[in-house]
Amino acid sequence: MTGFSFQLTATNGSARAASFHTPHGAVETPVFMPVGTLGTVKALDPDDLRGAGAGMILANTYHLHLRPGDEAVRDLGGLHRFMAWDGPILTDSGGFQVFSLEGLRRVDEDGVEFQSHIDGSRRRFTPESVIQIQRNLGADVIMQFDHVIPGQSTFAEAQDASDRSIRWLERCLAANGKQRSAGREQRSAISDQRAAGRAASESPSPQALFPIVQGGIHAHLRRDAARAVRGMHDWPGVAIGGLSVGEGKPDMYAMLEVLHPELPADRPRYLMGVGFPEDLIEAVRRGVDLFDCVAPTRMGRNGTAFSSTGRLNIKRAEFRADSRPIDEACDCSACRRFSRAYLRHLYVSDEILGLRLLSLHNVHFLVSLMRGARGAIQAGAFDSWASDWLDRLASGPESQT
Repeated sequence: MTGFSFQLTATNGSARAASFHTPHGAVETPVFMPVGTLGTVKALDPDDLRGAGAGMILANTYHLHLRPGDEAVRDLGGLHRFMAWDGPILTDSGGFQVFSLEGLRRVDEDGVEFQSHIDGSRRRFTPESVIQIQRNLGADVIMQFDHVIPGQSTFAEAQDASDRSIRWLERCLAANGKQRSAGREQRSAISDQRAAGRAASESPSPQALFPIVQGGIHAHLRRDAARAVRGMHDWPGVAIGGLSVGEGKPDMYAMLEVLHPELPADRPRYLMGVGFPEDLIEAVRRGVDLFDCVAPTRMGRNGTAFSSTGRLNIKRAEFRADSRPIDEACDCSACRRFSRAYLRHLYVSDEILGLRLLSLHNVHFLVSLMRGARGAIQAGAFDSWASDWLDRLASGPESQT
């Protein structure tokens, strides 16, 4: 696809280091993508994200559709201009948010009718409308509309959702093809206008549509879904959905092992909604390239910080006079400048700066962790690197929150 490519630079076992090229720049993988649900990574601005080394961020289709509205974002120049982020952006489909509205939504073969959590208005998502919303937002990578179910769902429930997701994928692909054709016509018209010396608005950028492989914790369904997806189209990348939604970690890791030989080796693999350090490491070990999660900023707002020796609960009284940084091995702005005692003071005093600094540290920590994984893969030392990290995270004195 024009503007998108994926080049593997090193492998170490199933772990991969690569470069994913998009119209807004290259992303070095494996990579953690901070989540900017409403067009902002909570408490952080784009300069903070660049300083942390973030290469790509995520925004949410459901939330931006409801507020301020995807057409408003489009009319203001698209999501990149709207939030002043010039790097790559991925938008999820909103499927997880819609299907989380238990009691407020109704599923049929055409799509999902749901009630807005903001004003109670009735809305409807279909595969076609979700593609149009993401087209309006203007992200580099967009997701199909899928049917999300809890992690411990039965085989029958998982099969129904997976099969429906595949049928909806066909409709997303068709809708995306029509919109790409319309985009080419628009770019041609803009080119004609410019040639004639008339003013023209910026043309829409190419977008890469990723399918989402579902199937719950059932190996047979995961394999069938992966094969159906591969047979449908030559995708620029593939997402793995329906994990980290209530199933046990061993089940999640087992499904990644099932999918590793079934997914194209020359395309990026995106594990949706996973962002705890140990899960990132285990997933990289099983061939995953891209990750996102709200955990780093949500935990920061709740007073919890990641560290190389486990999680740290800044609210604990023992940190009242602790002059050490959150993590002495971290070079983020919060760790370079401030002590645990100061951060605790900010948090218990309800000072906004405390939430901001903890969020900044957590995002920086996960971005740096994946940068370290990339270096270990390139050095051919990923297994020992991963084992060292997992041992520290599991047994460190601060592993309990």
